[in-house]
Amino acid sequence: MKRPRHHITRVVAVALLASALGSCASLSRDGSEGEVRANASRILGQPLDDPSRLSPESRLQYQQVLLAEPLNVNEAVALALNNNPGLQRTFAELRMTEAEVIAATRLRNPGISLARLTQGGDREIDRAISFDLIGLLTLPVRGRIEKQRFESAKLDATRSILMLARDTRRAYFAAVAGTQRARYAADVQTAAEAGRELARGLAQAGNISRLDAAREQAFYAEATAQRARADAEALTNREQLIRLLGLPDAAALKLPDLLPELPGAARELGNVEQQAMDQRVDVQIAKRSAENTAHALKLSKITRFVNVLDVGYQYNTFSTQPKETGFEVSLELPLFDFGTTRVAQAEAIYRRSLADVAETAINARSEARESYARYRTTYDLAKHYRDEVVPLQKQISDELLLRYNGMLISTFELLAQSREQIASTDAYLSALQDFWAAEADLASVLQGLNSNTNTPPN
Repeated sequence: MKRPRHHITRVVAVALLASALGSCASLSRDGSEGEVRANASRILGQPLDDPSRLSPESRLQYQQVLLAEPLNVNEAVALALNNNPGLQRTFAELRMTEAEVIAATRLRNPGISLARLTQGGDREIDRAISFDLIGLLTLPVRGRIEKQRFESAKLDATRSILMLARDTRRAYFAAVAGTQRARYAADVQTAAEAGRELARGLAQAGNISRLDAAREQAFYAEATAQRARADAEALTNREQLIRLLGLPDAAALKLPDLLPELPGAARELGNVEQQAMDQRVDVQIAKRSAENTAHALKLSKITRFVNVLDVGYQYNTFSTQPKETGFEVSLELPLFDFGTTRVAQAEAIYRRSLADVAETAINARSEARESYARYRTTYDLAKHYRDEVVPLQKQISDELLLRYNGMLISTFELLAQSREQIASTDAYLSALQDFWAAEADLASVLQGLNSNTNTPPN
C-alpha cells in the first residue's frame, strides 16, 4: 500500500514541476509585431518603423511629417503600414494566436474534488486531486507543434504586410496617373472647345462645310465625356489610396503632379526562378505547414491507443472508521475506435501538405517568369512610346504647323493632327502606368504574392 502512495506522490511532484515550467512561458511585449515588421522590412528592402513602439502623439507627428509634402511611393507604403486598420487587425489576431499557443503549451489545471456525505450518525468526507498525465507525457511534442503554428502565424502576418505594400504601390501609381490624366483631359477639352468655336465661326461665314463643323463639334463632345470619365477615375483611385493609407482626412493627402519617369534601364534578373524560391513567403508557409503536419502526425500516433489518461490521488475520511487513501487512474478504452481513423486522417493531411508544397514551388517559378516577362514588355513598350511614337507625332505636328502658317494646309488638317498627338500622349501615360504597376507586381511575386492575391478587406 505504501509503494503506490509513494509512486503517486512522485507523479504528482513531476506534474507540479511540469506545470510550473509551463507557466514560465509568457506573452511577448508586442505579440511579435516588431519581429514580423523587421522580417517584412528585410524582404521589402525598405526600412519600416514599428508604430507599436510609438506613443499616439509620436505616431500623429510622424504622419504629419509625411503628409507635409507630396508623398513618394516609399513614403506612401510607410504611411500605410503605420495607419492601415486592416493591418492593425492582423497584428491583434497575431497577439490572440500567441495567447492561444502559450495556453496550449501549458498543462491542464489539476482537478480537485471534495465531498461530504452523511448517513444517520456516520459522516464521510472524500478528497481527491487529479492530473492530466497524457498531457504531461505529450507536452514536449505539443510544445513543438504550437511553436510551429505560431511561426506560421507570423509568416501569415508578414505576408499581410507584403500584400498591403504591393496594393499601396499599385494604388499610388494609379492615383498619380489618374490625376495626371484628368489634367490632360481638361487641357484636351479646352483645346477641343477652341476648335469647335473656330469651326462654328468659319461655318457661319461659309468658309467650311457643315460636315467639318460637325466633326469638330463631335470631337469636343467626346473630349467632354473623356474628361468626365477621367475625373471620376481619378477620384476613385485617390479614394482607394486614402483607404489603404488609413487617412480620415482626404484633404491631407498630397501627391506629385506627374508619374515618375522610366528608369534608365530595366532590371536584369539572371535567375528569377531561384530568387522566387529563396525569397517567397508562400513557399516558406507551405514548408512550415508540412512540418507542422508531420509533428501532428507523430502526436496522433502517440495518442493512438491512449487518448484520455488521468491520474488522481484520493484521501477519504469517515466519522467512525479509519481514513482511506489511494489513487485513481481513468482512461478511455479503445473498444470501438483504435485510433486508426485519426492516424489515417493525419497521414492524408500530410500528403496533402506535401502536394501543396510541390504546387506552390511550381507556381512560384511560373509566376516569376511570367511577371518578369510582363515587366520587360511594359518597360519596352513605354520606352517605345517615349522615344519613338510621341517624338514622331510632335515632329509631324511641328511640320504641319509650318505648312499651316504658309497657308499650305487647312485648319482642320492641323486639328486632326492635334488629335493624333493627343492620342499618342495618352497612350504613353497608360504605358507608363502599366510599367510601374508591373514593377510593383514583379517585386511582390518575388516576395510570395501574385496578381490574384487580394488584401483582406479593411
